[in-house]
Amino acid sequence: MEHILKNKNLEIHIDLPLENYQFSRFDWTGKITSLIYKGVPISTIERMNEDEEDNFGKGFYNEFGIEMPVGYNEIKEGEWFPKIGVGALKKVGKEYSFSKAYETEPADFKIITDMNKLLVECVSQSVNGYAYVLKKEIELLESSFVIRYYLHNTGVKTIITNEYTHNFLAINKEFMGSNYILKFPFDIKPELFGATVNPEEKVELGQNEITFKNTPNEQFFFSNLSGSKNVDAHWELINTKSKIGISETGSFTTNKVNLWGWKHVLSPELFFDINLRPDQTIEWSRTYNLFDLE
Repeated sequence: MEHILKNKNLEIHIDLPLENYQFSRFDWTGKITSLIYKGVPISTIERMNEDEEDNFGKGFYNEFGIEMPVGYNEIKEGEWFPKIGVGALKKVGKEYSFSKAYETEPADFKIITDMNKLLVECVSQSVNGYAYVLKKEIELLESSFVIRYYLHNTGVKTIITNEYTHNFLAINKEFMGSNYILKFPFDIKPELFGATVNPEEKVELGQNEITFKNTPNEQFFFSNLSGSKNVDAHWELINTKSKIGISETGSFTTNKVNLWGWKHVLSPELFFDINLRPDQTIEWSRTYNLFDLE
């Protein structure tokens, strides 16, 4: 049964670790499946085929190590490596792929509920010298919510990876188009991007904002929007038709900002780097604010 945090402005639906999504990619702790603001849906799903939606992302799913899962290159095929927030995964193939369905041994999860908070604790197995305790707290505020992360290295090896939230956004379920404006607190320089996939050229890049000529039918993707420059971890998306906006602000600076989307979804991604020695702890947070346009 899903857990719901709700007040007069916001409604957050959260799947608990062993409910619904059990794929090997996204963090299982506190899976935010949907967000509703004053009766208007703000989030959506990764793919429009709802028959398979529990195999893909939705809402505000986060992931550790999309490109560099901990310890993958240290082991042989058939051995196990840790995927933070999920458990131990069995290695298949020389290169890791986030879209591959790996065999999984789930970590141990503990859940604590409160009126306006949900805390999920993930205690990992010891895998090839790696072990950790991850805690994720989701707190509902008046017109915002905060996701707080606490990661403690309980193993004997240093944990080097990163984390981001794959925000699946579509305000009032409206397709991407001229009513959307995505803003960043830095200059966008396409010549410094790591990758540019814009096959229909319907995504327009401004000085510090991204807009649409019309609805893209094919997926688009841009990596390293800041040109790997260290910038404030922040974005803001507004819909001029619905007159609603949402922003994300990290408690950190970031040198990696990606953007993925499709006709029905937009996903800005702020990456947080992790380099955690044994017995060290690191904490960070992401604050989402919802607002009406004047």
